Amino acid sequence: MSWLNCPDPVPGNAASCDPIETIIVPRTSDLGGFSVRRALPSARRRMVGPFIFFDQMGPAELLVGGGIDVRPHPHIGLATVTYLFEGEMYHRDSLGTEIAIAPGALNWMSAGKGIVHSERERPERLQEKRPLFGLQSWVALPKHLEETDPTFQHHGTEEQPEFAEKGASVKLIAGDLYGHKAPVKTASDMFYADITLEPGAKIPLDAGWEERGLYTVSGQITIAGQNFDPAQLLVFKPGDHLVIENTSPVPARFVVLGGEPMDGRRYIWWNFVSSSKERIEQAKEDWRLGRFDTVPGDAEEFIPLPDRPGP
Repeated sequence: MSWLNCPDPVPGNAASCDPIETIIVPRTSDLGGFSVRRALPSARRRMVGPFIFFDQMGPAELLVGGGIDVRPHPHIGLATVTYLFEGEMYHRDSLGTEIAIAPGALNWMSAGKGIVHSERERPERLQEKRPLFGLQSWVALPKHLEETDPTFQHHGTEEQPEFAEKGASVKLIAGDLYGHKAPVKTASDMFYADITLEPGAKIPLDAGWEERGLYTVSGQITIAGQNFDPAQLLVFKPGDHLVIENTSPVPARFVVLGGEPMDGRRYIWWNFVSSSKERIEQAKEDWRLGRFDTVPGDAEEFIPLPDRPGP
């Protein structure tokens, strides 16, 4: 059976033809040389499944001598998920991990009770202009995993399941979708996929997941007769069947994400996520007093605890 099989919306059925619950236009910040669009958390929606933070980096062309230079900083209670369309980032963490991430690969760092990492560029890359375009998200950990030891997983682009049919191409980043499963070990049931539709192609989104979202990357997509341009996060109503179409003359690219609701409320302050406000206060004090582990080879600098957590 084709994995594209799914009931189309029924004309005249309002529930079938209006599956969108919320539309979020990300707020944009200029980080000097490239922009970041933040879709989550938003005043309109705090989470989609386990996803509690969602940023688009670029697209940008980084100039000679400039680029990504994020000093060591801490996390608790979450997993960082880094996925690039273009460019490269160099990851180091307090576990001793050192690895460059390339387009189509996945970095999954689970902070658990605490980890420190930096995101920079290899010195040799600073000598030329280069692109940067990608997504960085955080998924909250279930309560029973919030205080586990930190871990790191990397999966190259060749390890990620890819499949295509009738002009719809899918690269599965994490979780389960369309009968396929990504190799990364996740903390909860979820899905995250990079999808391209050629002109005239369409693809359903499984109604079995309670919380589902779609982030538009490039081109234009159509859902239930509505057109959506890049850099919008669409959150769908639970249980509704929906079909995503490309009615434009150029390819469209987007990611779909979501999963089951979290096991209770999550608090977020700066780089800390927890089901407990007290645990976040402890993490703030631990970072202020230097109780976190350091990053081997990148321990001279760090980002100090801010007075306020920022946007």
